[in-house]
Amino acid sequence: MTSLHSEAKAVQTTASLRPWFELRAVPGIGDAILCRLVEALGSPDAVLRASHDELMQAGGASPALAKAIRQGARSEDLQAIDRELKAIERMPIRVLTILDPDYPARLKTIHDPPPLLSMSGTLCEEDYHAVAIVGTRHATPTGRVVTERFSRELAAAGLTVVSGLARGIDGAAHQSALEAGGRTIAVLGCGIDRTYPPEHLALRKKIEERGAVLSELPLGAYPHAYHFPKRNRIISGLSIGVVVVEAAPKSGSLITARLAAEQGREVFAVPGSVQLEQSRGTNGLIKQGAKLAECADDIIEELLPQMEPAFRARMEERRAVLTHQVQSSCPRLRKTRRSSTPYFRRSRCISTN
Repeated sequence: MTSLHSEAKAVQTTASLRPWFELRAVPGIGDAILCRLVEALGSPDAVLRASHDELMQAGGASPALAKAIRQGARSEDLQAIDRELKAIERMPIRVLTILDPDYPARLKTIHDPPPLLSMSGTLCEEDYHAVAIVGTRHATPTGRVVTERFSRELAAAGLTVVSGLARGIDGAAHQSALEAGGRTIAVLGCGIDRTYPPEHLALRKKIEERGAVLSELPLGAYPHAYHFPKRNRIISGLSIGVVVVEAAPKSGSLITARLAAEQGREVFAVPGSVQLEQSRGTNGLIKQGAKLAECADDIIEELLPQMEPAFRARMEERRAVLTHQVQSSCPRLRKTRRSSTPYFRRSRCISTN
């Protein structure tokens, strides 16, 4: 297992982060345009120094945004940046920028990757092969059992399990991946210095020992409801595929599924009783073309062609050992037929290798 954290925290300076924070604080700038500007001009410093015409011609900024960048962040925002940078120096975290070689490669391929990611714990190269498991906070006993089984088997096969540290399905997914000796990544809808829900603090500490906790939000950011839909694009963006175990019709997990489809990720759903509110969302996804998942092997079989050959070979070896366990929980080993529904039709991820 190759660590991407190592001694990087020691060499990272807050001075190198300041231009990123100042650019992020410019009123009206979004993640997608910020990343495009940095890519076009080479660095956040160069963006902040660029002329009005350069921002429009090279980076595609609108006249209003170019003017806002030239004016810079507001004085109160600059003071907040000073406080945040000082706090970062005292915390056992690392802030990854999208130009950092350790930034998650798969996440870079989405339309609007977060320019900055705060991280506690450790990211590894193995995390490139990850599957997200998400679902309702109000999990049924059956939903929890299914989540635990899927997460254990996926983690045992060598896949990193990604979720959102929420109550219900998310927490069960993280816990079971750890129990299987695997890796897991939690993506927060609050600042990295907060834990939400607070009762998952002990779970978070375990995740930091065998995985990573990530947040794109500034330190101190409260877990407001509007943070979570935006957070969900990171969960799906880190993953090859997204599995929705249980979800009501208005569940945030359905947002994750939609974002996954837009990002070209595979979408899986676990079918449930038509009498349960928690199954209406997942059953609806299957109607729209999401792949029906009855066991972890359904997911693995579908994702194998997208995995790198060396990883695929290692996974096949592990699966040979686990075959009897999979067969006992899913007698019919088969490849799920690819849906003809355009919305959830697979689009391969862009390779960054």
